[in-house]
Amino acid sequence: MPSLTTSLAPLVLAGLLGWTGAVKVFSRDTARQAPKTALARMLRSSERATTMLRATGAGELLIAAGLLASPASPVPGAAAAVLGAGFLGYLGYGRAVAPESSCGCSASDDLPLTWRAFARAAVVLIGGTTVAVTQGTWWSALIDRPVGAFAFLAGAAAVLLALSADLDRWWLLPLRRTRLRVFGHPLLGTVGRDQVPVAASVELLENSLAWQAAAPVVRSALLDHWEDDGWRILQYSGVYGDRANARPVVVVFALDATAGRDTGDDPIVRVSYVDAESGEAVAVDELNAVPSRRSLPMAG
Repeated sequence: MPSLTTSLAPLVLAGLLGWTGAVKVFSRDTARQAPKTALARMLRSSERATTMLRATGAGELLIAAGLLASPASPVPGAAAAVLGAGFLGYLGYGRAVAPESSCGCSASDDLPLTWRAFARAAVVLIGGTTVAVTQGTWWSALIDRPVGAFAFLAGAAAVLLALSADLDRWWLLPLRRTRLRVFGHPLLGTVGRDQVPVAASVELLENSLAWQAAAPVVRSALLDHWEDDGWRILQYSGVYGDRANARPVVVVFALDATAGRDTGDDPIVRVSYVDAESGEAVAVDELNAVPSRRSLPMAG
């Protein structure tokens, strides 16, 4: 006797293929997204890619109808397994030659290829194989074990939702917005916190007048940081002196460790320069002869 999972596999697979197929066939986004897919590069034509996407969508709808109407027949399951294997091969090709392209799996996803596309194609392959080698009808499982069937379908829907990048705007983005409203933005100083993240201090520093004044000397990203008596110390490396006598210097900035973007006024920033070899402080007037930075030419 087929288990609940194998009995309901045709229904889950039909839901997935029915949705992706309908989007490819009926959505206006198909023609708009086709040039961004790896399929367009494979076929060397956006028009042919659009036609292929719509044809694939029609095939998905046909297989979904077969899974719903004749789940006990091995034909719809075998067709879904072949389709899943074809998806995996196509995704592998796209990942190798055009990793920045989208897969066009749902015709509305313009994100680069990720593991989620491969996982969803694997679900189609495994699900189709399961349906092809088992016997049973999904409606019998719904009638005999409605509670278990509902729980399984809810879990399967959640998994497919998590594997569909183009549906992130319906659940993942609202979830992230809620998290930010509840816990605050990681780069904002929030009430009840004594210190803000280091990234927030770096952002404040790089938008300050002190940073603009020291920028000709600084030659690195943030190298080290620590807190001392309410101050956050940020260490960078730099160069001072003329081109023939250029010497390395340690650039140290100090600013309020509790200052954030929401604290209002510009933070007070202290700047110190220390010769990297001798360890002696470098006077500001000694930094006048600093090697200038050449501006890179703009393309176009």
